[in-house]
Amino acid sequence: MVALLARLPFRRGDGEAARPAPPALLALAAAVAVTVVGLIGLGLAVVVVNTLDPAGGMSTGASAVLSARLWLLAQGAELTLASGPLVLAPLLLSVLLAWALSWAGRVAVRVLDDDASRGQVLRAAATVVALHVGLTLLVALLAQGDGVGIGWPRTVLGPLLVALVAVGWGAGRESGLLDVALDRLPGVLRPVLRGVLAGLFTALALATCVVAIALASDTSGYAAVSGSLGGAAAGAAGLVALGALLLPNASLAVLGLAAGPGFAVGTGTLVSVHGVTLGAVPALPLLAALPDTQAVPLVAFVSQVIPVVAGLVAGTTVGRWWGDADGGSVTAGLTGVLTGVLLGVVVGLLAWIGGGTLGDGALAVVGAPAVATGIAVAAQSGIAAAVAAAVTRWRALG
Repeated sequence: MVALLARLPFRRGDGEAARPAPPALLALAAAVAVTVVGLIGLGLAVVVVNTLDPAGGMSTGASAVLSARLWLLAQGAELTLASGPLVLAPLLLSVLLAWALSWAGRVAVRVLDDDASRGQVLRAAATVVALHVGLTLLVALLAQGDGVGIGWPRTVLGPLLVALVAVGWGAGRESGLLDVALDRLPGVLRPVLRGVLAGLFTALALATCVVAIALASDTSGYAAVSGSLGGAAAGAAGLVALGALLLPNASLAVLGLAAGPGFAVGTGTLVSVHGVTLGAVPALPLLAALPDTQAVPLVAFVSQVIPVVAGLVAGTTVGRWWGDADGGSVTAGLTGVLTGVLLGVVVGLLAWIGGGTLGDGALAVVGAPAVATGIAVAAQSGIAAAVAAAVTRWRALG
């Protein structure tokens, strides 16, 4: 919409075409649109859920505050409660927010002249980043109250990092600067990047399948948890929505299980292939996927193939994109090791982002251990990627 308005000629009263809106103004409008549309969308979703509650649910003001707090958590902010800090980003909302910021970055560059310099592109992107961070801090000020405070260091750094990455990606793609930067990389690194992405998507897809299988195998537990929370339509709809927002977090926790270290849901619950320790967990139907007994479920053992399969996909991708000038199968195999190691680094970083804390008590640790998960995935995927890359390159050579 903002980009369309930028191309429309505005006419004065005498019919003469006026100059289009300044690019800086349109960049600001795109940045504001991300926050406004995001908060309105979340607010409407919360209000709709409350209309299903026969008791009336929360007021419109309380729904708006809840939406603002979800918006902050999605950007890595910290809420301080009486029970301790709350730091857990609903990653599905985080992905949608990053996509919207990337769009704003593209709009900020699209409204510039065709011969815009690199400095103009950087200033346009910086304008979007600065305004988004400023609006987020304003939302944080309004979201305080009722015993909920704001942990300002994370609330400043989180939105800043999210905006820098997302807006930078969008602006770089639109301006072509990202392609220029990639072209300057050594040719051998391009197959590596493709392999890391292919392996990551494979690992996440398989981990999501494990979550779905675990939930499907305990539908009675899911129904029991939902029924224990009152059984109202509003509560059921809200829990389904919250579970959907946290589904990527659950998938990253499964990667910790598949790699070996496991994952925790508080200090009393640890799930790994070496054993299961069960404790009190929040009454969230998504957690019905947890084992019901101390025995390690079969799906947990099967999930151990995920890092290897991801490494095989990554290595095969490297081998297919390997050029004649890049070397033979031995060099491809060594590059496959690098691809698997980088895949482990990315998985460890995502595990850290997807984990968090729900207070300073029994739920102080939630998610998979980032460092241990990254190292385990790197070791397993690196070996598999090396074999796959070497074999794929060898077959290509005939």
